[in-house]
Amino acid sequence: MRKQIAFGALALTAAVVLAGCAGGSADSADDGNTDGNGAALVIWTDEERQAAVKDAAKAFEDETGATVKIVKKNFEDLRNDFIAQVPTGKGPDITVGAHDWLGALVAAGVVDTIDLGDKASEFEPVALEAMTYDGQLYALPYSLETIALVQNADLVGSDAPATWDDMIQKGLAAGTERPFVINTNGETGDGYTMYGFQTSFGAPVFVQDASGSYTTEVGMGGASGEAFAQWLGANGKNGTGYLSTTVDYDINNELFNSGKAPYTIQGPWAIGAYPDVKNIVVSPIPSAGGQPAAPFVGVQGFYLSSQSKNKLLAQSFLVDYLGTEEAQRALYEADPRIPAWSTLAAEVASDPIIAGFLASAQNGVPMPSIPEMGSVWDLWNAAQSQIINGADPVSTWNQMVADVETAVKG
Repeated sequence: MRKQIAFGALALTAAVVLAGCAGGSADSADDGNTDGNGAALVIWTDEERQAAVKDAAKAFEDETGATVKIVKKNFEDLRNDFIAQVPTGKGPDITVGAHDWLGALVAAGVVDTIDLGDKASEFEPVALEAMTYDGQLYALPYSLETIALVQNADLVGSDAPATWDDMIQKGLAAGTERPFVINTNGETGDGYTMYGFQTSFGAPVFVQDASGSYTTEVGMGGASGEAFAQWLGANGKNGTGYLSTTVDYDINNELFNSGKAPYTIQGPWAIGAYPDVKNIVVSPIPSAGGQPAAPFVGVQGFYLSSQSKNKLLAQSFLVDYLGTEEAQRALYEADPRIPAWSTLAAEVASDPIIAGFLASAQNGVPMPSIPEMGSVWDLWNAAQSQIINGADPVSTWNQMVADVETAVKG
């Protein structure tokens, strides 16, 4: 599913250690050492981001007297290696990865909080929210991505529909095979792609506290969740049929690309799958339930190891060398996801497609990074698929919520 692809697409790790030591953070200089002379910054990175990190590392070397060694690693190994090696004292001091690693990293005790100071105002609020856990900021963000409404303007015009009903009416007027298509991951269900519609009913998967951190309180129950479930049923197999479990990722893209559906919900990663759609418009997801549609947002950022013995120097590298427009631009050019740096995001949003995804992200919420989210996906996806296929909406949904609550309690 896309949730597994979108939010684990970057990887890079960094470690601050003393020159001549074995490379573990436990062998680094004292926490209070801000003098870079005699220290070395060891960075693990995947190939894609290697050059961008080298630029920041060169400036760091020139200005602090520290040295930097960059080690290329496979992305697939980074998170598990970080969790395994930090407690041994041989792990890195800084790692970059997806925000949905955060719950596992905090649970393992391998990350520390960071302080962006005045730099915090330079970042998109949703990016900082994603990197916040129990009210504490754990990473410097640098990119974000989400899904949005993608429409074929040659079929339905360029105006963005504000509501589900408005979109469907315009889709029907286009005279296409379907007014709208959305990936349900076939029979499996896809709560990730459907989430914008769900939040428009006021039924978040988990409740967020005042800081934006997710609690373990399941928010999908009650009248709001039941209303969303009834909407799923009304538009499923026994209703309008606009939602169908015959549609997976590839079928979704084929239907939109061939002009058989003028609207879909997709992320920027899918735009290249639409070579036959000459006039694409991207907009925030329309509301189905009366409230704003808030899709999941994925964020990438740089984490600080809890075992770093040179934390002030490591934080300086994060905030003063990676937390700059120049470094954020280099990272964007290495892998052009929407920048988390606000002025850079506004700049690249001169491209109307990027602007649409940015607007959707600004409406969105971080995908929960708490470990309990792992207990949700299978139950949640299955319930949605069953309801679309004709199961009783309210009883099916409420049973799913009860099962999730039981699983979360553990």
